[in-house]
Amino acid sequence: MMKNRKGGQLAVEREDDHAPVWPGGVGACDEKGAYLGAHGRAQGHAGHGHDHADGHDAGCGHDHDHGHDQYDHHDHGNQARDAQSHAGHQHGHGHGHHHHHAPAAGHGRSFALAVALNVVIVVVQGIYGVLANSTALLADAGHNLSDVLGLLFAWGATWLATRRPSARYTFGFGSSSILASLANAGLLLFACGVIVAEAITRLFNPEPVGGLDVFIVATLGIVVNGFSAWLFMRGQKEDLNVRGAFLHMAADALISAAVAVSGLVILFTNWTWLDPVMSIVVVAVILYGTWGLARDSLRLALDAVPPGVDMQRIRDYLTSQPGVIDVHDLHVWALSTTGNALSVHLVMPDGHPGDVVVDGIVATLRARFAMHHATLQVDLGTSNHRCVLDHPPHGH
Repeated sequence: MMKNRKGGQLAVEREDDHAPVWPGGVGACDEKGAYLGAHGRAQGHAGHGHDHADGHDAGCGHDHDHGHDQYDHHDHGNQARDAQSHAGHQHGHGHGHHHHHAPAAGHGRSFALAVALNVVIVVVQGIYGVLANSTALLADAGHNLSDVLGLLFAWGATWLATRRPSARYTFGFGSSSILASLANAGLLLFACGVIVAEAITRLFNPEPVGGLDVFIVATLGIVVNGFSAWLFMRGQKEDLNVRGAFLHMAADALISAAVAVSGLVILFTNWTWLDPVMSIVVVAVILYGTWGLARDSLRLALDAVPPGVDMQRIRDYLTSQPGVIDVHDLHVWALSTTGNALSVHLVMPDGHPGDVVVDGIVATLRARFAMHHATLQVDLGTSNHRCVLDHPPHGH
């Protein structure tokens, strides 16, 4: 906790620094700690002079769990009582929490296994695609290759997200998962373009296709890609980065299934045109699934309010607290593909209500609204504060 009186205001900050993953999904928070982030940098709080780097290092020796679930259903009347268990820690919601590091490790193993399996599939499909003269099989191999690169991006982001913040990267590296999701979406779109271009060429210049080879190799692809998708099924609803990996693997399984069907049909009918047509159909399916991933990743990269976060409910809750007559500068943004942060000014003319009350508000924001990193500033209302972000400077 840090306090600073300046210009009739009392700034109070509560934080949960290293909460990497939680079950609440995209509407929750990750391992980032300091206040001056994508929004905080622009809010003009330089006068507070907060420096959390030292505080993090000093306070991270705790190795316990505060049991935040106790706040799930409490109201302000019992916030003070519930929050007393936190009062003994310098930052209110101390450091060193075990916030689901295990899933990150589990996903690391999933990424490693999926990468290894897909490398094997790329080699096999590439060789037999040339031997069988199958555009669909070669396209599947190319798409699998893009998936290997995408999985490596996502795996690297998962590892970076477990790193602690530093003096330069005060929020940690959780946002690397957002960049990985964008890269995954970009690779999928690129692969779709390559597949369509080759399929159109084959439609106008059909060539004989080895249907049996295509069927056998594509069936192997179904097994491998289906298993890889299953590895990521558990976490794909909570983590956009894992969701990207899941979509990659699921799309690959669909492609392999389509290629296997086309190979079987070509084997008995010699309809060589079916090979490129099936490729185009599969591309349409991939594009449908990729659109949501690309949209959500881009929004998170631009600090949009993450999906599942109801800003009005948060505002109503804060306004309902005793002593609060106004709420302004309310900002919520994604720290990673699995977590959010919040900063807000509470206008309280009677002054700061005490650390225990503030701890209770922060605990409720965490439990009820999945805001694992919350920064509250108490204003006395003696000055006309204007949010810098609401009044951007005009270009000249």
